[in-house]
Amino acid sequence: MKKGLHPENYRAVAFKDMSNGHVFITKSVAQTRETIDVDGVEYPLIKIEISNTSHPFYTGKMKLVDTAGRVDKFMTRYKNHMANRNK
Repeated sequence: MKKGLHPENYRAVAFKDMSNGHVFITKSVAQTRETIDVDGVEYPLIKIEISNTSHPFYTGKMKLVDTAGRVDKFMTRYKNHMANRNK
């Protein structure tokens, strides 16, 4: 493997799935501003919208996760597009 290709400052970081509250810890170099206490240990915190515990592919459940209103925006654009197309 080439030297200097990968970062040297990996550290344990907590990732929190905001759709269901699941927290998992893995190594990362991502910078964070928040921290979280997990089992008496403080970790840097990265908030994510979806993980393997909430993604329909892994859970087998089809559910709509829309934290930013993207589905509503799409539906509005689609409705406007269809209205303009039928004129």
